[in-house]
Amino acid sequence: MTTLLTRGPTKPFIPRRQYVFYVLVTIVAVLLLLSLLTNANYQWDVVAQYLFAPSILEGLWVTIWITFVCMAISVVLGLILAFMGLARSAYVRGAAEVYIVFFRGTPLLVQLIFWYNISALYPDFSIGIPFGPQFATLDLNSIITPMIAAIMGLSLNEAAYMSEIFRGGLNGLPKGQIEAADALGLSAGTKVRRVILPQLLPVVIPPTWNQLIGMLKNTALISVIGASELLYSAQAIYARTYQTIPLLIVVSLWYLAVSIALTIIQRMIEKAVKK
Repeated sequence: MTTLLTRGPTKPFIPRRQYVFYVLVTIVAVLLLLSLLTNANYQWDVVAQYLFAPSILEGLWVTIWITFVCMAISVVLGLILAFMGLARSAYVRGAAEVYIVFFRGTPLLVQLIFWYNISALYPDFSIGIPFGPQFATLDLNSIITPMIAAIMGLSLNEAAYMSEIFRGGLNGLPKGQIEAADALGLSAGTKVRRVILPQLLPVVIPPTWNQLIGMLKNTALISVIGASELLYSAQAIYARTYQTIPLLIVVSLWYLAVSIALTIIQRMIEKAVKK
């Protein structure tokens, strides 16, 4: 008679090289942690002092709402550009391509500064018939505030990237269903609402949420044009107290906290979409 020997679950084999890597990473992490805790130049007491300061929290609120407002505008514009890019008219496709190439090909910081100074080119913006009567005249010097320039710059720039995300999602849709919707005589609006968007959203939500997190960090650039967001609020403090490093740590901690929160929400949305 033969006896069958049963063995318990075997442990996964880990090469020695991986053990060396684990040890090195642990040593680096411990040294970094010790540096953070023992280096007095970080001034953690100052960080704790300003972490929940009213001006910092006010700047954080501005950063959050401007992120979502600009993202909402860019999603709408990006969807329009994506449909334009798939239009039958070469003129319409060309207009969308010019927009995308321009806003993706120039730095966001340059665009923000340009929109903030647009009144130097057009002090008065007139609405009317070319070479004819003018119905209204707008004073751009009073209209283009730092916040308006920030919203314009961030939204128009992000729309170019969102259009590429939407275009990729639209190209991946089954053409048979769209042809079936055309055969049923559905209007363009009904076809978009009932056929295209329900299939497009699960595909584009993850990359769109990644762009949202990127938009959050890009809001730091609007401090250059004087928009009072999180970084600008910290700059106003350390310009007075000369405590630059701890204030920058405060800003970094808040950006990190909001990014982690958005990432958790993204994971939840992705799980819900998969179900």
